[in-house]
Amino acid sequence: MTKHPWLELNNWAVLGASTKETAYGHRITKALIDGDYKVIPLSPTHEEVEGLKCYASILDYDGPVDVVDFVVNPMVGLQVLDQLIEKGVKKILLQPGTSSPALIEKAEANGIEVLQSCILVLLAWR
Repeated sequence: MTKHPWLELNNWAVLGASTKETAYGHRITKALIDGDYKVIPLSPTHEEVEGLKCYASILDYDGPVDVVDFVVNPMVGLQVLDQLIEKGVKKILLQPGTSSPALIEKAEANGIEVLQSCILVLLAWR
């Protein structure tokens, strides 16, 4: 397997970042940090994840975001999608179990490129 081109992008937001070490929202956040990516944790329930400030909304973050990695229920993802559109996000990665036809359709209709994959697997191949 070759390295996925999205791994060249530096600014990754994790929608569903978590402080619980066994949760995928934590594992993914940590893996991206360990991979030397700029990580923006997104969660309305945490102030900090892995020493990084956690944002309740992508709109609260002023910097650039190259990719948003979804680690949330598809219904939550669909609700948050309008914020990503407003922010100008162009790429979303949907972890297993986070996608729905409605979410993908709305994202693509708004010019957002969708990748359904597992970032932990992609990072293992870099």
